[in-house]
Amino acid sequence: MNNKIIATNRKAFHEYFILDKYEAGIVLLGSEVKSLREGSANLKGGYVLIRDGNALMLGVRISPYSHTGFTGHDPLRERQLLLQKRQILKLGQKVAEKGLTLIPLRIYFKNGIAKVEIGLAKGKRHYDKKEALKKRDIKRDTEREMSR
Repeated sequence: MNNKIIATNRKAFHEYFILDKYEAGIVLLGSEVKSLREGSANLKGGYVLIRDGNALMLGVRISPYSHTGFTGHDPLRERQLLLQKRQILKLGQKVAEKGLTLIPLRIYFKNGIAKVEIGLAKGKRHYDKKEALKKRDIKRDTEREMSR
């Protein structure tokens, strides 16, 4: 499989517990695809809404393509995600009932087609974040000792 990762949302793993991951296609304009191939995307602050039976990705910035003329695309426009209908219904129910949220985790090309990995996430509290940092430091220290 030929996967080329364009952008990742590393902060999402610090801010949220990722409960489940889904792969979705994205409805893009031509200049957006070219811009993604240049690697200019930012997932920070992005989220996914379920509205009228459609999954929409908001807050994701895909910068204008460098060689386009004056008729480029809006960098922050809402983009439709391509998921199966029952996946959209299932995600909509989970988000509405349990207070969960959907966030984009990474954008990548899979066999030449732009895909986004979205995560069903639950927000971490402050003490959860401190605990995760503590575990990471302990793991780093043990790996350092094991390498010696």
